Amino acid sequence: MTSLLFSLLTATARNSKANFVRKTRQVNAVQEQFLRNLLLAHKNTELGQKYGLKDIKTIDKFREQIPVLPYSSYEPYITRIAQGETNILTTDPVVYIVLTSGSTGKKKLVPVTKQTQKYLRLAHLTSLGFLSEALSARGLELGKILLTKSLQLLGTTSGGIKYGSASSGDLHMNKFFFKQVFAHPYETLEATDSLARHYLCLLFALREESMRGMAASFPMLILRNCSYLELYSEELIQDIDQGAIASWLKLEPELRAKLEPLCSPNPQRAAQLREILHSQGKLTPKYAWPNLSFVTTSRGGTSNFYFERFPHYFGNTPQFGAVYAASESVFSIYHNVNDDSSILTITSGFYEFIPEDQWEVEHPKTLLANEVKVGNRYRILTTNYSGFYRYDIGDVVEVLGFYEQTPLIVFRHRQGGLLSSITEKTTEFHVIQVMQALQRDFSLVLEDFCITLSENNFPAHYLVNIELAPGYTLNNPQTFLTRFDSKLKEIHTSYEIERRDLIPPPQLRILAPGSFAILRQRYLQKGMPECQLKLPHISEDRNLLVNLPVKYEVKFPENLHSFGQTIETLPHG
Repeated sequence: MTSLLFSLLTATARNSKANFVRKTRQVNAVQEQFLRNLLLAHKNTELGQKYGLKDIKTIDKFREQIPVLPYSSYEPYITRIAQGETNILTTDPVVYIVLTSGSTGKKKLVPVTKQTQKYLRLAHLTSLGFLSEALSARGLELGKILLTKSLQLLGTTSGGIKYGSASSGDLHMNKFFFKQVFAHPYETLEATDSLARHYLCLLFALREESMRGMAASFPMLILRNCSYLELYSEELIQDIDQGAIASWLKLEPELRAKLEPLCSPNPQRAAQLREILHSQGKLTPKYAWPNLSFVTTSRGGTSNFYFERFPHYFGNTPQFGAVYAASESVFSIYHNVNDDSSILTITSGFYEFIPEDQWEVEHPKTLLANEVKVGNRYRILTTNYSGFYRYDIGDVVEVLGFYEQTPLIVFRHRQGGLLSSITEKTTEFHVIQVMQALQRDFSLVLEDFCITLSENNFPAHYLVNIELAPGYTLNNPQTFLTRFDSKLKEIHTSYEIERRDLIPPPQLRILAPGSFAILRQRYLQKGMPECQLKLPHISEDRNLLVNLPVKYEVKFPENLHSFGQTIETLPHG
């Protein structure tokens, strides 16, 4: 039954992929038709009437008549939608409201209709077609997956619309599909306690020796699953052997009663896992699931830093990005494994690109999908069936090439997510490249890092805050600090220029073990959904790391800007 299901799913996905590929050969016509259909569908909505959508017949007229709009322009309308009003932004009823993470600012409400869900499902199905063919070329195949996202919704608006994270809504609205592809019961995601949910998913997935994939929104969450697998390997194996669920888990009694009958003893699988644990000294995905074929998680942005640790857990298991999407829109579809580039989803939205020389302009000139240049960066605008028009989410993408006539893009950073001691505008992409290189150069693994600015200096010092992964020691922190400075100069011209005379030398702070776990907990306590949790790698928030324990600091002498002189190590406190 499982084999037949995945055969049908593979055939459907490949057909969707083939249809999409045909459309990438006529990007202009596809984009123009999408916009025309959207304007026709929404012309009688309140916002459609305000902007005269019924009178817009061309792309040029669309860009002339509707300004580039941030979220604040939509907020009053979405508030009314949450209160139950209809035909405001969309003709279709709003069936769910996504509450965004607020990781880069104020939390936002994003309306979801059946139409927007349809386009998201189609994008995922198309990406599955690309994945299937990429795996087949490597002698691998699709199969059941491990996913540990929470099913918990956050509530219901005064207008009776359920709201929560994007992933929770997706899990609820596509329940039938997920129940077929999970390597664990769908109900395991009902556990409200995070550790209990992860433990349950791992427990049932370990019983499925033939599991093929692991999936999570961000690589950091994949690594957390791996950490739990190592940390609780003995308990998991014992539960599999005895057909039990650990009594110490904080688990709702009714959920325990529902799941325990599904845990029949499996001493054969337990013995197999014990042998792996004994021979390897640890239980990692590549050993626990010998048929593991893929790991699906976001690529680009902050992701590449965490990929440095994947070989330890997954060997050379292919990595796949699936889709590049935000709560407000899906932007692109990944077309291959181990590849950061993704194809603009020309069938899911109408897209425009703001060139860098227009980022500070009040009414910027935009380029269309066929007009962008390889190697350039743009702020991407979306117009879609959520009722957003020329919506500026603030994402900065780089064009890496073209798939047929359609741009291949990668997310680099969020506009405004910049670090400046003077005016140098250092991005997460800059510092991730530096820290990736330093890990290789020093044969070092970092648990995490964040670059902040010193509090009482102007111009401010860059504070290089790092936490070493368990088992690693930095024996030459002075060299590490100077190498950070020189590598950032190499890849970031503005930093190199300003460092000559204005920006003071950086400082290194080695944080105590568990520091970034404390920071993650702070974000969760502020209400950020666990599935959307991603830590910044740069921040101008001087209080972001306040009260995190610092083992020691390394500084250049205050009067030095060059590297040819002695560096002093200052113990913290």
